[in-house]
Amino acid sequence: MSALCWTRGAAGFGRALRLSGHRRQASEEGILKGLCGSRRSSAASPREQDVQKECGHAELLEVLEARVRQLQAESTSKVRPTDWPPQDCSGRWAQKLETERRVTWKRREEFLDLRQKQTGTGQSLPFHKEPRLWSRKLSCCLPRGKKGAPESLEEEQLAQALQATLPTSARTKARAAVEPQNLVFQQKLLTFFECCVCTGHVPLAHHVLVTHHSRREKQRLLTLAMYNTVMLGWARQGSLQELVYVLLMLKDAGFTPDLWSYAAVLQCMGRRDQDVHTTQRCLTQMKEEGLQPRLLFTELVLEEEDRATLLRAVVKAEPAFSPLSQAPNPVNRSTLLREVYAKEGPASYPKLHLPLETLEDLFCQQLRVELSSNVCVQSVEKPPVMTKEVIEARKTLKKLRALWQAELLRVLQRTKATMACQAHEGQPTLYPFLCLLSEGELVSMLMQVSRGWRLPGEGAGRCVPLAAARAALAHQVLQVLPVQGEPLSYLAYNLGVRVLNRHLVKRKQVTNHVQKLGQQYSQYLRLLASDTQVMPCLPREYWESLGPLEGPLQKPWSLAVLIQLGKQLAELLVQAVQMPRSLVAPQSTSRLIPVLYHVYSFRSYRQVGILKPHPAFMQLVETAAEPTLTFETTEVPMLCPPLPWTSPHAGAYLLSSTKLMRAVEGTTQHQRLLDSCAPAQLHGALDALTQLGNCAWRVNGRLLDLVLQIFRDKGCARLGVPPPPSEAPQPAQRHPSPGSTPMHKAELRKELARCLKAAREMHSLRSEALYRLSLAQHLRHRVFWLPHNMDFRGRTYPCPPHFNHLGSDLARALLEFAEGRPLGPHGLDWLKIHLVNLTGLKKRDSLRMRLAFADEVMEEILDSADNPLTGRKWWMEADEPWQTLACCMEVAQAVRSPDPAAYVSHLPVHQDGSCNGLQHYAALGRDSAGAASVNLKPSDLPQDVYREVAAQVEEFRLQDAKEGLKVAQVLEGFISRKVVKQTVMTVVYGVTRYGGRLQIEKRLRELSDFPQEYVWEASHYLVRQVFKSLQEMFSSTRAIQHWLTESANLISHAGWPVEWVTPLGVPVIQPYHRETKVQVKGGIQSITFTSSVDVSQKPNTLKQKNGFPPNFIHSLDSSHMMLTALHCYRRGLTFVSVHDCFWTHAADIPVMNEVCREQFVRLHSQPILEDLAKFLEKRFCSASSTRSLKSSELALVTKLQETLQSLPETGTFDLGQVMRSTYFFS
Repeated sequence: MSALCWTRGAAGFGRALRLSGHRRQASEEGILKGLCGSRRSSAASPREQDVQKECGHAELLEVLEARVRQLQAESTSKVRPTDWPPQDCSGRWAQKLETERRVTWKRREEFLDLRQKQTGTGQSLPFHKEPRLWSRKLSCCLPRGKKGAPESLEEEQLAQALQATLPTSARTKARAAVEPQNLVFQQKLLTFFECCVCTGHVPLAHHVLVTHHSRREKQRLLTLAMYNTVMLGWARQGSLQELVYVLLMLKDAGFTPDLWSYAAVLQCMGRRDQDVHTTQRCLTQMKEEGLQPRLLFTELVLEEEDRATLLRAVVKAEPAFSPLSQAPNPVNRSTLLREVYAKEGPASYPKLHLPLETLEDLFCQQLRVELSSNVCVQSVEKPPVMTKEVIEARKTLKKLRALWQAELLRVLQRTKATMACQAHEGQPTLYPFLCLLSEGELVSMLMQVSRGWRLPGEGAGRCVPLAAARAALAHQVLQVLPVQGEPLSYLAYNLGVRVLNRHLVKRKQVTNHVQKLGQQYSQYLRLLASDTQVMPCLPREYWESLGPLEGPLQKPWSLAVLIQLGKQLAELLVQAVQMPRSLVAPQSTSRLIPVLYHVYSFRSYRQVGILKPHPAFMQLVETAAEPTLTFETTEVPMLCPPLPWTSPHAGAYLLSSTKLMRAVEGTTQHQRLLDSCAPAQLHGALDALTQLGNCAWRVNGRLLDLVLQIFRDKGCARLGVPPPPSEAPQPAQRHPSPGSTPMHKAELRKELARCLKAAREMHSLRSEALYRLSLAQHLRHRVFWLPHNMDFRGRTYPCPPHFNHLGSDLARALLEFAEGRPLGPHGLDWLKIHLVNLTGLKKRDSLRMRLAFADEVMEEILDSADNPLTGRKWWMEADEPWQTLACCMEVAQAVRSPDPAAYVSHLPVHQDGSCNGLQHYAALGRDSAGAASVNLKPSDLPQDVYREVAAQVEEFRLQDAKEGLKVAQVLEGFISRKVVKQTVMTVVYGVTRYGGRLQIEKRLRELSDFPQEYVWEASHYLVRQVFKSLQEMFSSTRAIQHWLTESANLISHAGWPVEWVTPLGVPVIQPYHRETKVQVKGGIQSITFTSSVDVSQKPNTLKQKNGFPPNFIHSLDSSHMMLTALHCYRRGLTFVSVHDCFWTHAADIPVMNEVCREQFVRLHSQPILEDLAKFLEKRFCSASSTRSLKSSELALVTKLQETLQSLPETGTFDLGQVMRSTYFFS
């Protein structure tokens, strides 16, 4: 629970409520008393501690009393400074707070009066336009004419500004002065200018730029991009005089105009459409500085209108000029992809099973969803009985929300006025960010947040699961506050992301983008529809042939900007969302009290600011039990085929922006690498992601009904259906009895903590299941699609986070292919084999034996299909029970059909790699012994590497036991496949001996009859033996791992993050850097977060070294999957994957198996390690890379060069044997 802690910057809502008469619920109070005792022991004497407490309490009480008075005053609506009641300001804290409040009010009121006066006279607010230049030479070039001066004079002044230069020494000195001292502030300032330009507040941006430029200490933080941004704003308005001001400031700061600078100048000239001589002089100046006009159209990514205006200006000055004609679409020349892009040869690309008219209607539905920004879904929780209390609670919530909407609008307007006032004083505030959306849109968004507040349990609604919400992959948006509260930093980030996403969609609405998208997508659907005839080709190629369709450009916001904006919006909620105190105490007055209060809590030994909803309000929400859940558009599967990926910026959702390469927010290095790639280099990855996203899905309705029945009836943890929080364990005693010993109190606190942890975990799992099942019910009778993107290694993931095929056994069982295929002559056999694989009962048996076993247990299979919850329940004992049940139902329907070969099956059938990481290592090292262990060699029975390692370890144990080693004797009978499996599996992905020991310790503790006093010693012993066994069995694997680790170690110690390029051309850079702390100050709490993803930071050598081997292998398995996906698509198959587990229809398993093996052999026939060594040597050992290194770093580079030239030795394994291996993927 929360430990209340108050600082100068914290608004004490929780404590203020308690001081004003609010009492906690008894259960919460007891937990607080039990868990939040003394945080650490003190060396002071009891008397000294008492004195310290009294002094601390006196000051704390003064702060709290002053804060309470401030809160009470702030809660009074529309109070003018002159109307303030007299307040008791006897303490110094009270005086300070009162002074701050009066100054803020006075400043805001003066600004509002000034704005009202200026508005009444039709004048605009006064802004600084003419800058203070530090160079006397440049000062002479300042335009002295008033607004409305002759255009010829303004253009002459522009020509003078373009030709004006600083002496070389002055330019060098100025450049040195503007080196960034505060990267976070620079990011905020640049985004501020961009938002001003986007919202039409160019005079405000110019005013802030002039203010900063006129002060030496602030001018050093300005960058060339900031000056260019403001110049672009003036250029779009055709304001030449102001553009000249910025151009002179740019040069005064020591910068040289670049392409963006000249693009702004020429755009301004194109909009004015005046004297051609100035444009010609501008182009001449560009050429003198080595910048060719053609680069404006090839190097810069411009919006359509800006590009047309720029071209008009250049053509007027040089009539013979024309930008480079559009080159034919480049073709990927990779050896691995030659057949994929070959125009000759057979290609039977699959079509969807839906006609054109249906697909067009689905497009319109998806477009409406994305324009609305969210999706409302009915909860699958058991609905409450509509009693009088429930009806009254819902009416109360409806009234409260109407009040909140009006109050939010008022508070938002007041906040914007305050920030406009501060911006007028030259501060880069959040004012333009709050103008990106209309006030109504912002209020509506915040109301959606408040509507999402739910309690888990009976009649529960949407509440973010803590485990799922923390996932980095996920690009999820907070819509609720759980009962225990949510960290302010997390809430702030998600609110900031919401504003950004809505702003991007709005920009596409106000331009002509949506209309063009509709026209082009309608043509694109002709390629996919079942009732149209189009020349077969890849979706990306067909989309590109329809013409370019680029939406408005938007640079990503930094994490600090997102959090600062979101924190401001969260504070609006805190101020505006209130409820009558009569809901807490029925006999009290109707005075309003906050619904949210701010406290501090300790999570993982760190003090975190939390926003918690009032318990009385959550009780009201629980009673109302509203049935609606709200999801962001990108959290829900698409209702039409996704846009094909055509570039790192375009693909997936129709309007909502999606990253091609998902990464931790704030990471820019991946995007820079992708942008620097030749267009054709990424074609393999783009087309594979498009193919995965084009697979149509549907919900298994019969299975969903069974899951919902269990879900609504207290769940079943054994089957992966989480029980409701009412089933959470309860402590035997909440309060210590009188006279309890300190030891007894400590045990009680531990028990309370265990129960609280279990309850939170149950809540998280229950909420996650609620979202998944609610979405499944929502999509029950629909066809839907899952757009895909990839991580920095190239591994692919579906974008919707809650309902996809990468989830648990339950999530996978709920999904079927929307398009079925007849089983054909062998499809039923593959269904039966798949069923046995899911049970986990015959892992060591051949396929023929598994098929025979399926026929033996056919009676159990049919009973499971017919009576899943009332029969013998054979399916419940399987490793994957829900997928087993789904397969039982499919097999039952097939065997009972008149002609099983004609039965149309929708069930995905899996083929899973046999310890896939070790398969890639064995192939890289041509390791014959290792290849045999992981089924790269043909064999009559599948090889089990985990069992082999366990047997090898048992041999070592027997020998040590004979020599009298006690721990070896104790372990007799306890070394099994299960004990060593996780360690063997993760060794290939870089697990250390320490991590392996923890894994084995956990397995040993699960053995009830193992003597627990030997767990620590036994785990140490076993991890040594497992590593020793792997060293003997996979000698080449360990050599390659060591080579990769040593290379990464040298690269990172020399100061670089490790980079490489996958065999399919995807550039990879490891995002592991040393952490730096970033602080967002102000408001109810200063938020501090760590950032370790910026390329300006030094690499984290330990993570770079340990991460390279597993990440490199992951990049190989993703390349193999993408190659398989592309070749399966060319042959007309439906194909999806879960990393190294490939799915298709039962009838197509033989074809997919053939393609899978062909592409593995082709991939590893390439000189992968040789190409990697050449790339690393060119990237890190060339003269251009080492020019600025120190002598110690140069020594590391020399050693790196020697290491890269000493490739690990390889064995004699023949890769061709993989083609004949039945159990390579099975």
